[in-house]
Amino acid sequence: MSKARGWTVEARARKRRIGPAATLLLLAPLVGEVLNGATRLSYIFSFVPQVMVWGCGALIAREVAHRLRAGWMGTLALGLALSLLVELLVLQTSLAPIPFLALASLPAYDRIGGVNWLWLWFMLGYEVVWIVLVPVLVTELLFPARRHEAWLGRRGLAIASVTFAAGCVGLWALWTQIAVPLAFKQPKYWPPVSALLVSVLVTVAPVAAACALRNRTDATGPSERTPPSPLLVCLAGALFALPWWGLIVLVFVPQESLEPWMPLALGTGWAALTVLAVRRWAGARGWSDRHRWALAFGALLVCMGAGYLGSHTWPAIDLIAKALLNVVAVERMIALGRGVWRRSAIDPAISSARSHTIELGPRTTDHEGANPRT
Repeated sequence: MSKARGWTVEARARKRRIGPAATLLLLAPLVGEVLNGATRLSYIFSFVPQVMVWGCGALIAREVAHRLRAGWMGTLALGLALSLLVELLVLQTSLAPIPFLALASLPAYDRIGGVNWLWLWFMLGYEVVWIVLVPVLVTELLFPARRHEAWLGRRGLAIASVTFAAGCVGLWALWTQIAVPLAFKQPKYWPPVSALLVSVLVTVAPVAAACALRNRTDATGPSERTPPSPLLVCLAGALFALPWWGLIVLVFVPQESLEPWMPLALGTGWAALTVLAVRRWAGARGWSDRHRWALAFGALLVCMGAGYLGSHTWPAIDLIAKALLNVVAVERMIALGRGVWRRSAIDPAISSARSHTIELGPRTTDHEGANPRT
């Protein structure tokens, strides 16, 4: 009996260890690719390499930020590095002519100097938010007791890194060598060596920025400001997210009278305003898991809703599958919200606890709740 009990305890401990990591592995590509409709049922087989790249990439970004104790800005910087790596070196969609445009005989409105600038800008914001930040935030809400801990040991991090590297190679081959010439009838594109070298340097820069944030502390602690209500935070999350889709709309609906640098500048300013506003709210005393859930939910609703742009060309089965998945996602987020509200009412201290990776605001001392293995 005691031996059986020992196996049960060990199984529970293993589940507790791998639960957050496994959840994030699936959530990153699920939120960023499937719920949005970028990956439809017709080619759901690509979800496997996406788990290897986006899932492992988001998990590595979260784990490295945790080990650096770089706060949510460190996670953001590493998410930016992940996006640059995929866009410039793996899929190369920001360097190669966009096959969707060639297939539809649309002019390359934003392609200047061998770079698809509006596409790149949109993807950087999209992938940082909906591939990394939102999935990490939702995972931490699902596992509040583990938000201050590492989710991978050294061996797990090494396995995730090897899987990520293999996924990058596989995704590069699947897209650039197979999908583009066969599905889109476009010639294979080989970026200039100089462009690839610059891409490597640009990708490394956010990693260096994350390292510079190592052991960052905030001596002032939470301010005495009162954060907006969760409802307002949800609406604000949607409001901040929605205009970002204007960048990608311009790619497919070019406006020749509008110089590309104008939406690029507006997009950059809007992104900075979003970061500053959310950081200010999250730095207020009383910011809690209710607000975090509301922020994630608002952003997720926009991600799913904007995915219907251009869906009139989809097969009916893809449209039905996306709609059903979106309904399930909304129901699951509402269920998570009920749990967050219930948990907050029982133990407000857990709800207001500050995370070392995705917390949007001042952080507490780094030793609090830290995992001794890291």
